[in-house]
Amino acid sequence: AMATLSFPDLCRLFCCPPCPSHIAAKLAFIPPDPTYSVMPDETGNKYLLHLTDRAEWQYTDREQQALEVFLVRTSRGNRVACMHVRELIFNPRYSVSPEHIILYGQSIGTVPTIDLAKKYECGAVILHSPLLSGLRVAFPDTKRSWCFDVFPSIEKIPKVTSPVLVIHGTEDEVIDFSHGLAIYEQCPRAVEPLWVEGAGHNDIELYSQYVERLRQFIHSELP
Repeated sequence: AMATLSFPDLCRLFCCPPCPSHIAAKLAFIPPDPTYSVMPDETGNKYLLHLTDRAEWQYTDREQQALEVFLVRTSRGNRVACMHVRELIFNPRYSVSPEHIILYGQSIGTVPTIDLAKKYECGAVILHSPLLSGLRVAFPDTKRSWCFDVFPSIEKIPKVTSPVLVIHGTEDEVIDFSHGLAIYEQCPRAVEPLWVEGAGHNDIELYSQYVERLRQFIHSELP
C-alpha cells in the first residue's frame, strides 16, 4: 500500500500530526485499492456488483444472481455499500424431523450440542472430547457447580433423552479424560463409549476405532 501513496498522502501520513502513535494508527488503516465497483443497473432501481481483475474471488453468473447489492446512507451523509448473499445453508428450516438428525459436538462444541439436545429430542448425540464446565477445565479441582460457572454441561446432560455416544482420548492434554467419563456416567441413555487409549485432544480421528465406532453406532445401534 505504501508504494501506491501519493506525495500528499505521505505528507498527511507523517506530518499531520508527526506523532508516532498517530502515524501507526493511520498506517494500520490505509485501505487497499478497491477490487469492485457498485453500479446501477439499466432500470436504475437496483445496483450490480462489478469485480475487477484484481479481485481474489471471481463470482460465476449463478453466484452473481444470488447477490443483492444496495447502498445505505449514514446519519452523516456517507453511503456504505452492502451486499446480501442468499445462501441455502442459512435457511432456518429444512423440513427434516429431529429424529432424523444426529448432533455432533467436539471439545467446546459439545457445549451448544448438549444445550440443544436438552431442549429437543433428536435421533442421537455424539460428544467428542466433552467438558464438564468451563470452571472445571480452568480449575480441575473444582467439585461442584457455581452460579458463575460457564458452560455447565454436567448439569444439562442428565436432561438429554436421546442416545449419546461419548468419545474421549485417555491422554487428552486439553480436557482431561475424567470429563468425558463423568459426562458418560450422567447420561440417561448413554451407549457404549469410545475411550481411545493414548489419544490426545486433536488426534482421535487418526485412530481406526474412531470410524469403526461411529459406523457401528449409526448403522447398528440406532432405530
